[in-house]
Order: sequence, then C-alpha cells, then structure tokens
Amino acid sequence: MSTTGDAAVPVPAVPPETAAATGGTGGASAAAAKERAARWSVAASGALAAGKLAAGLVSGSLALLSEAAHSLADTAATVVTWLAVRAAGKPADTEHQYGHGKIESVAALVETGVLFALALAVLAQAVRRVVAGDAQPLAAAPLAIGVVCASLLVDANRIRTLRRVARRTGSQALAADALHFASDMAGSVAVLLGLAAAQLGVPHADTAAAAAVAGFITVAGWRLGRRALDTLLDAAPAGLAERLRAALAAAPGVVAVESLRLRTDGSKVFAEAVVALSRALSFGEVEEVKARALKAVAEKFPDTEMTLIARPRTLDNASVRERVLLAALRRGLPLHHITVQFVGEGEARKLCVSFDMEVDGAMPLGGAHTLAEDFKRELLGLFGAGAEVEPHVEPLDARALAGADAPEAETRKVAAALAAGAAKSEHLREIHDVRVRETPAGRVVNYHCRADGALPVEDVHAEMDELEHEIRAAMPGIKRIVGHADEAHAPAPAAAPEPSATSPATA
Repeated sequence: MSTTGDAAVPVPAVPPETAAATGGTGGASAAAAKERAARWSVAASGALAAGKLAAGLVSGSLALLSEAAHSLADTAATVVTWLAVRAAGKPADTEHQYGHGKIESVAALVETGVLFALALAVLAQAVRRVVAGDAQPLAAAPLAIGVVCASLLVDANRIRTLRRVARRTGSQALAADALHFASDMAGSVAVLLGLAAAQLGVPHADTAAAAAVAGFITVAGWRLGRRALDTLLDAAPAGLAERLRAALAAAPGVVAVESLRLRTDGSKVFAEAVVALSRALSFGEVEEVKARALKAVAEKFPDTEMTLIARPRTLDNASVRERVLLAALRRGLPLHHITVQFVGEGEARKLCVSFDMEVDGAMPLGGAHTLAEDFKRELLGLFGAGAEVEPHVEPLDARALAGADAPEAETRKVAAALAAGAAKSEHLREIHDVRVRETPAGRVVNYHCRADGALPVEDVHAEMDELEHEIRAAMPGIKRIVGHADEAHAPAPAAAPEPSATSPATA
C-alpha cells in the first residue's frame, strides 16, 4: 500500500484473485501462448516465402517476386517478434522496474522500417520495368496462381490465430504480425488479379500488381509504426484517463482526483494518481479509503497497475454538503435540512453533520433504523470515525394518492383562512391559486402567495411554516399544505378582490 504525503510506493491494482490476468501462473500461460503463436508464424512465413520465390522465378512475375520478398521480410520480422515476445515475458528486475514489455514495441518499429524499405524497392523495380517497356510474358502461370491461392488460405488461418492470441494476451507484437499478414492477403489478391490479367494479355498488369503490393506494404507499415511510437512515447490509451478518473472519484472517501498520469508498457498500463482525502481521517482510515479505491480500479481495469498518493484537504461546509448529497444520491435517499458544523479549533476541530432523511412511512422502524445506520457508517468512512453524524428519519408517503377537487365552499373556506393568516405575517400577502383536494389520507392544499424578491429564502420559508402550522391546527382534516412564494413585483393573476379558489391546476 502506498504511503500518504508526497512519497508513494507502487501498489498493484490487481488483487490475488485476478493475478491470472496480469501475472503469476496466468502470466506464464499467456507468455507461452504468445511464444507458440510466434514460432508457428515464423514457420508459416518461411514456407510461404520459399514457395512464392520459387514460383516467381519460374514464372518471371515481378508481382510474385515482390510478394516473395515481402514474405521473406515477414519471416525476418516474425523472428524478431518471436525473440521480442520471449524477452518481453521476463519479469521486472532492478534495471527494468516496469518490466520488458516495450521490447515488443521496439520490435514492431524494426518491422516498420523493413516494410518501408521493401515497399520502396518493389516500387522502384515496377517503375524501372514500365520505363524500360519490359512487359515479358509469364511462364508457368497455373503454378504461380496455385501458390498464391495456397498463401491466401495459410494467411487467413494465421491471421485468425494471431488475432485471437493477441486479444487474449494483449501482445502488440502479435497484433502487428496479424496486421502484416492482412496486408499480405491484400497483396496476394492483387498479385492474383495481376496474373489473371496478364494471362488475358493486359500489358503491364503484373507490374501494376507489384506496385499495388508496394502500396499495401506502405499502409501496413504506417499503421504499425504509429502504434509502436505511441507506446514508446508513453501515449495514454484513448479515453482511459477519463474512465480511471471517474472510477477514483466515485470511490467512497475520495474528495477529489487532483492529478492522474498514465504510461503503457506492452499490454500493461501504469498509472499514478494524486487524490484528496479529508484531513480528519486517521492514517488507518486513509489506508482503507485507498484500498477501496484501488479495488475499484482493479475490478474495472485489471491490466492497470496504480500508485495512489493521498493529499490531506481541509473540508469546508460546501464540500461536506456536496459529499453527503452525492452519497445519498447513490443510495436514492431523499435528504433535506443538512446542517454542517465544525466544533472546536486546531487538532480538536470536529465535524458534525445532521440531516433529515425521508423513508417510506409504511417501513417498519427496524428497517428505517438499519437504513439510517448503514448510511451513517458510509459517511463516517468518508469523513473519519471522529466525525459526528446524526440522521433524523422522517416518514415519506410514497403512495400515489387518488384524489378529487374539494367542494367549492370548502376551497373558499381554506383560501379565506390562508389569507387571514398571511395578513398577520410580516411579509406574506396576496394569497392566490388555492387548490384543495380530497384524498383517502386527508386533504392536500396547494397555494401561492407573494413576498418581496429581495428577502432571504429562509425568512420567507419560516413565515410560510408558521402559516401552515396555524392552518393545520385550525383545520385538522388537512394532511399537507404546499405553498409557493412568487416575487411581489410579478403580475398578479386576474382574480376577485377577495381570496378565492381558481380553476384546478397541477400543484
């Protein structure tokens, strides 16, 4: 586990149960699979190169000779790949503390150079033939066509095998080989078309096919070289940084992700992150938060090894409130009246959080207590065991109540009571849009009033609370009153001078 502060010790982001994905027995198995695939690819490349070379010499086809040269280059490249895979499979040592995975990228870059050189040589020979007007007739065309068809079948099979092993092991070198042989197939198709056209008497068809082979080789080399350079220059995989940052930020106890850096090494990704944690956490609690964050990363990104550096942060009222609301949102808990206090000074400074938590009113008390205690424990994990967390459980009627508009006379009676109560308040006036609905649980009243727009919300809310308590005390049949205050300068709706009910509307 990494230490707090500026120093950190790399921490594997993979737990023991997932060791098979990144090391241990599973890593040895992956290395063996990569080496077997590389050896088989060397044998196939050598056989194809020999067959194409023989057929090219017999037929005189420049396109087929170009393909033979391509296959010979591939044979050399796959030997380099095989050696690179063996070297990359070695564990980290004192000189290479991040392992040897980048040897595969170096091998891929070497292959890129070979491909570019081959493409230039083929293209130069094709231009020479066209300029010299050398359009020799092809001999033994059926043999050449047969060799090309056989090479297509072999390439298709080894592309499928190499891609499967590369996906399973994350090998860049094997993926590069698969890309090469895909270009081989495209080149072989071009050669096949050139041979067929030459048989039909099309001038320079074989030379054009050779130029097409050079084009395929160039494209494959460009793609391979770009991928190898990205790895060697530590380019982060597209989108991974954002996903890792989101996973860390969502971990309980992490206040913020201050920085995140990534580098790749073969199929591995090494990450270093600086996260802000509450200063109120003890050393043991910091380690627990970091362990949870590393576990979250390991579950979602098993090929990533992360180092976490914890920085203490003094939380203020706003940040504490945000963390409480975010934790409640993840649990689907409605909270209100969140109060944040810091009691004492210096080392004795203590965080105190209280809030109202609404639960289904029909829930048994034991279930509500368990829900509140579970949420309390989560908040203590966020802010430290020394914090004080006091949840207050309130009943919430989660049922959808069937209702109907109350008789007009009852609505007028409630409107008059609201107007009389507002007249005694300091700031409330112009009671309007009063609606009264009869429900099985009692009457539900909705109304609007006006108040000075410059007043603090808490002052207006306090007066509306007093008005609600007064009305409910005078009219026990009312289950709930919902009021909304409009700004006093807003245009008043057309209504009679005396308070009255308007047409029913949605609350």
